[in-house]
Amino acid sequence: MSNKTGQPHSEGTDELSDEHLLLDKQMCFPLYSAANAVVRAYRPLLDALDLTYLQYVVMMVLWQSDGVSVKELGQRLHLDSGTLTPLLKRLEVKGLLQRKRGDHDERVRTLHLTEQGHALYAQAESIPAAMFCKLQLAPDEMQTLKHLCEKLLTQLQ
Repeated sequence: MSNKTGQPHSEGTDELSDEHLLLDKQMCFPLYSAANAVVRAYRPLLDALDLTYLQYVVMMVLWQSDGVSVKELGQRLHLDSGTLTPLLKRLEVKGLLQRKRGDHDERVRTLHLTEQGHALYAQAESIPAAMFCKLQLAPDEMQTLKHLCEKLLTQLQ
């Protein structure tokens, strides 16, 4: 027995199974595409700061919590050390942060903004408002979208 596309499927499956692999029926693809589109929308704003999107989110954490450990940063951003280490090295080469040994445990690496890193904050202050204008969503829609993304992330962890 075959489905509408001519592909075989097992007997005993319901009509839904004929469509379960159609791209238009998937939630994951619009989510993936939207995430990529948002990162692309950030690009011209971040190019002015000479930052990639991931570098920008690292800087946002540091502007809020200067002196955070690499481990805490990875947990906060859901990034593993294989992704984080080269990213932090590039930010260090740009002169935006310094990686230091922990005061109480030399195995712990902490991240500290440089003067240049602190100064970049003033340039970045306009980015959230610019993105809000680009997205053209009502504040309650933005909050709902954020909440649903956080809920999805929690469910998948």
